[in-house]
Amino acid sequence: MSESCPTVAPGQPLTPLQRTALQLVARLHGGRDVVLAIDLTESVGLNEEGRLRLRQIVSDSLQPGDTVYVVPFASTVAPLEAPIAFKSNEDVDRIIPGIESQSDGNFRNTDIQLAELSIYQKLAQINQCRLTESQAIKPQSVVWITDAPLGTKLGSEWIETPFESPFRKENSLPSQQRRAWMQALPLQERSLSIRTKNEQVYKLTVVDIPATVQEFCTPAPGGKETCLVNAYLWGQLWLPTAGLAIGLIAILLAVKTWMSWQKKWQLIVDFDSEQEEQRCYLRHNQRIAIGEYDGNCVDAIDCPGEEVRAYLERKGNSLYLVPTGLAKIDYNGREVTQRTRLSGNQMRLNCPDGNNRDFEFAIEIKKS
Repeated sequence: MSESCPTVAPGQPLTPLQRTALQLVARLHGGRDVVLAIDLTESVGLNEEGRLRLRQIVSDSLQPGDTVYVVPFASTVAPLEAPIAFKSNEDVDRIIPGIESQSDGNFRNTDIQLAELSIYQKLAQINQCRLTESQAIKPQSVVWITDAPLGTKLGSEWIETPFESPFRKENSLPSQQRRAWMQALPLQERSLSIRTKNEQVYKLTVVDIPATVQEFCTPAPGGKETCLVNAYLWGQLWLPTAGLAIGLIAILLAVKTWMSWQKKWQLIVDFDSEQEEQRCYLRHNQRIAIGEYDGNCVDAIDCPGEEVRAYLERKGNSLYLVPTGLAKIDYNGREVTQRTRLSGNQMRLNCPDGNNRDFEFAIEIKKS
């Protein structure tokens, strides 16, 4: 990703359809950004249970394609740098030691509001850079390990907030920026309390952020406006949407064809002689004998001679005349000597006898 991506600000609200489409983009490409935010202060002191829970999160919930950031914080916050691309469980041993080496408990103050602003703003910037570079955005998660309260109101002071922190002032610019990001991002929080060996309690909190970006619409000439998100969604989804549409059409056509194959055809045989007309029924992969009765056929059309002259064979929605070569048979005035596809719903066949006298009959096919 480009190093020149500018810092992003909270944008305009997204529509429900845009939010759904953005999450679809993320699902199609997979992967997540996962931040492990570790409070370095002595009051937390990552104990055995905390390490166990953290290892459980890393080994059980991370998936190939995820990007992991280890971000220690206290009165200052480490930048989101040197991400670890998670490919397999072998990468767990790269992540956990990095966390444990940071958790030495020698720090005293925790500026939790600074940590929230720094991490949430940077995650938003990462996805916004993906948007501007036409890359797939990702859902994001922050795993907080801290005893400091998250998501506090403006001006609320945590006992460990540094004296010089601008977040002690409700109207300071950083406080206003933090509030704007807390409102702009769809944060979904879950927590678990963990007790330390000193009977102190800290929390392991997972904050999930569904895949999202910031929308900015600018007036354009002609009474129009230009926006970021819709153009991005079109670029990301037109090909999958077209593929899905083609796939659905192909499935519908296949189902329609299959259903038509299951229909039973009715063949009405009208003899030129004084014989009564004959009705036969034919399904896919079935045959009707012309001449003598054949036990492998569903019916037979009687004609002069003691042999089977040909078969009417149905394959799907096509009907074939398959001569046996034992006696002559004509189709529309011409002798048939090889398997022939019959066209149309009406046809005439002729089975001349040994004295070359014609025995003609017409066949009408009703497919409904």
